This record gives sequence, structure tokens and C-alpha cells, in this order.
Amino acid sequence: MQEKLTALRDAALGELQIADSAKSVEELRVKYLGKKGELTAILKQMGGLSAEERPVIGALANTVRSEIENAIAARSAEVDAIELEHRLKAERIDVTLPGKTPRVGHKHPMSIVLDEAKDIFISMGFTVAEGPEVELSVYDFDKLNIPPNHTVREWSDTFYVAEDESVHLRCQTSPVQVRVMEKQSPPIRIISPGRVYRKDEVDATHSPMFHQIEGLVVDRGITLGDLKGTLNALVGKLYGTGTKTRFRPHHFPFTEPSCEVDVECFVCGGKGCRVCKGEGWIELLGSGMVHPKVLAGVGIDPDEYSGFAFGIGVERMTMLRFGIDDMRLLFENDTRFLSQF
Repeated sequence: MQEKLTALRDAALGELQIADSAKSVEELRVKYLGKKGELTAILKQMGGLSAEERPVIGALANTVRSEIENAIAARSAEVDAIELEHRLKAERIDVTLPGKTPRVGHKHPMSIVLDEAKDIFISMGFTVAEGPEVELSVYDFDKLNIPPNHTVREWSDTFYVAEDESVHLRCQTSPVQVRVMEKQSPPIRIISPGRVYRKDEVDATHSPMFHQIEGLVVDRGITLGDLKGTLNALVGKLYGTGTKTRFRPHHFPFTEPSCEVDVECFVCGGKGCRVCKGEGWIELLGSGMVHPKVLAGVGIDPDEYSGFAFGIGVERMTMLRFGIDDMRLLFENDTRFLSQF
């Protein structure tokens, strides 16, 4: 057994001399000194030795273990120093080279326009209100005077979450107006920006997910003239005082009377093109006087108070603001496009 221990020591010391990495040194430690290592295997045979041989072999085994452990520690230090030297050479930094200029981010074009619109409305006395994007149908439909047979309630138009159609991704931010009117007495003057969802086909001016700013004013003596003046002030500040608008009669269940507001196409100047679909105008928003049923449904007396509401597509506002002819560019995250702003 003395010969085995001596041979094991010589083999271990020899292999450690040529170990060239911390990983290989650790593998040798496990091979010779581990629980299932070669030294342990030899020591398990000591049961067959005589009483006189055991102390001698035990002392030799301890000496062999100590020599191997010392050799492992010494070689580990040498390998670590070698690896550090190689790493320092490989990762050497030339301080004479010019530094890299950090890339500075900036606002997305939609964020720019949204912040501008918020500032304009806040300067007119509006406050900002927010609400959930996953909405109860009673707030998004019923309390907005939208009848059960309205097309917007169809599965083909709305992203329902519940099979009983009681919960869905909101189609508009109008439910925020209802929630505010339930909690706050007139006078009310709010805007409610946020994401909304409709099952629209993706094209140059439509997307199944888009952003809106909706506004609501409720007070005594509010007229359609107040609505028109507010919206013309917004368009004038966003796009310039010479921007042409067009108010068209329309129908919305939650406003009466209702109108849509168009802005002259920025691409063709009103002549008709692909962006405006040959009409010369781009629809910007829907608006109208708050329906008396909506006011009564939230506990506001429609004989004493009146109000107006409107909803603006932030994407279309952005397209008009910067002359962008395809909404899809706003969502593709192409830095070549976004860096222009």
C-alpha cells in the first residue's frame, strides 16, 4: 500500500505541474482528494492491514494528502496569476482612443403631440382623468346610451374578455367621463387620454390599438358654440391658425346633437389622395353635446346642466402635426424614422 500511496502522490504532483487552468486544477483535486477520489479508495483498504501497519500507512496517507493539497494551492495561485495576465492583455484599454458618444433618447412623436395637447387643454382649465383599460360594459355601453343592438357591441367589433359580454377592452375613453360624473358634481372640465381597442383592419390610418384624448365639459349654459370654439382653439394651437376644419353632422348615442370634425389633408392640401382616400379631408375627432340621458343616468339634472364631449385620435393628431402619411410607422419602432423627431 505504501507503493500505491507513493505512486498516487507522484502522479498527482506530475499532473498538477501541467494543469493550465483553474478548471483543470479543480478536476485534479476532485480526482485525487474527493469523496470518491483515488486517495479515498486506497484508504478504504486499510481495514485489511495489521495493527502494526495501520499507523504507518495512516501517517503516510496524511503526508501524501498534505503534499497534494499544498501543490494544488500553489498551482491554483500560479494559474490564477497567468489567467489574470492574459485577461489584462486581452482587455487592455487604449486610453488614447476617442470615447464613444452615448446615444441620447428623446420622446416618441406621439408623446410629443400628447404632451402638447395636454398643455393646451390644461391652459384652458381642464384637468386630466384616467380609468381602466379593461372596462365593464355597463360603463362603456349602457351608461353611454348605447343600445343592446348597436354594432359596436358585436364580437366582430369589440375585444370581449368575458363570454357574457360584461367585460371587454375599452373601445373609447368615454367610460372615464361617466366615472368622473358619478363622483363629481358640475362644473366638470376634464380630458381622459389613454389606449383604446377596436377590431379595425390595419392600414395607413387605422389600427386595432390606438390612443385617444377624450374631453368633457359640464356646466350651466354650455352650448355647441363652446364646443366649436374649444376645438378650433386646439387645432389652431397644434397646427397653426390657418388650419382649415370642417364640422359635419353625425350621430353618436351619447351626444345629441353630434358632429365629426375633419382637418384638411396635409398631403394633398384638399385635392384628394391615398391618405385621405380621395376626400381631401382627414377625420380628426367625433364630438357633440352630452345626451340628456347620459347626464340623468349619472344623477346630473339635464334641465339645469348641459355639456359637450369629444374624442380625438392621438395617432391622427401626430400624423397631421408632423406630416406622417402612414400610421403604421408610429408602431414599427424603426429608429431611422423615430430619430427624425
